[in-house]
Amino acid sequence: MPEAARTLVVMSMFARTLIAVILLSRPAFAAEPVRVGWLSMEAAEAPARAFVDGSVPKDGGVAGLRLAIADDNATGRFLKQAFALEEVRLPSDGDALAAIARMAAAGIRFVVADLPAATLAKVATEPQASELVIFNAGAPDDALRNAQCRRNVLHTLPSYAMRADALAQVLVRKNWRKWLLIEGSSAEDAAYAEALRRSARKFGAKVVAEKRWTFTRDAQRSAEGEVAALTQGAASHDVVVVADEANMFGDEVPFATWEPRPVAGTHGLVATGWHPAHEQWGAIQLHNRFRAQSGRAMEPKDFAAWQAGRAVGEAAQKARSTAPGAIIAALRAEDFTQAAFKGRALSFRPWDGQLRQPMLVAWARAVVAVAPQEGFLHPATDLDTLGTDKGESTCALR
Repeated sequence: MPEAARTLVVMSMFARTLIAVILLSRPAFAAEPVRVGWLSMEAAEAPARAFVDGSVPKDGGVAGLRLAIADDNATGRFLKQAFALEEVRLPSDGDALAAIARMAAAGIRFVVADLPAATLAKVATEPQASELVIFNAGAPDDALRNAQCRRNVLHTLPSYAMRADALAQVLVRKNWRKWLLIEGSSAEDAAYAEALRRSARKFGAKVVAEKRWTFTRDAQRSAEGEVAALTQGAASHDVVVVADEANMFGDEVPFATWEPRPVAGTHGLVATGWHPAHEQWGAIQLHNRFRAQSGRAMEPKDFAAWQAGRAVGEAAQKARSTAPGAIIAALRAEDFTQAAFKGRALSFRPWDGQLRQPMLVAWARAVVAVAPQEGFLHPATDLDTLGTDKGESTCALR
């Protein structure tokens, strides 16, 4: 046989052998994927948004979970693990209790929820939900981490207390210790305002004056004038702190106060779990992947849902199993941690199920600081200076 022909035969045999090795060694997905559910409910009344922000995204939250499932599959394939997402999105008058019962009956054991706090509390107590792990990615209410806490609920969305503590640390570091608090009229505004009062006491600041926003739009008055009138004559203060969860008036406060003062809280300088301007610790690649998938910037609820989905994937990898029981055990293990582009290993607090995490303190276009801030000490981890610490908790997991 000519030398050239012999060379071709050898190369052909080598190529076939190489292909066979690749096919035999390529990890296959598990026969049964880990099924992760999404359960959300439309708001009865859509939250207000400033005109420049556009509308509330219709895929808020679930878009982050979709990316997490894709990430879980990308890493899980090497362990022959697969993950699948099943979405249930209810109207504002939908039956969340029936929905969670159907998901449990279908064999779904991990559910990421964006539900009102009262609805989530009811869903978590349903008998069918007792064997599930429900990730709260939508309700910041502190009551869900305290008196209404449940063993089957983990919280990836930061609580009101975490947001308030992060903001307070930054304001105190700047020596802006005297606060004028403007509170809106909703229950959510009241909850966040109470968290701010608690944080002021905790870190040595003081709410020197409080105002309630009662302005109703009419032709004879302007919101700008109302802000000036509301803040005129208030006790001497370093900063105006706003509690306006529904975004009804907060955008009117900056640059409209009687005294020239910075604005913080729900508007101006805010504390948040995620921010479009966050670039440290590789965050830009998460931004880019999310934008490529969803065509928009990642918002805090998207990030909370992404964290929940990745927690399931990370636990499955640590357990080297797709069995729900093994994944749940890994999630609840004392040494469970996950990475989330924040420069720290994140973990769930055993006393209330809240995910410990650094908080970004930012205005609309830039991150100003990251909390916990230097100098705020804790005997175990400074991440527990944000939110309800073990000694403060009224949670009795059941």
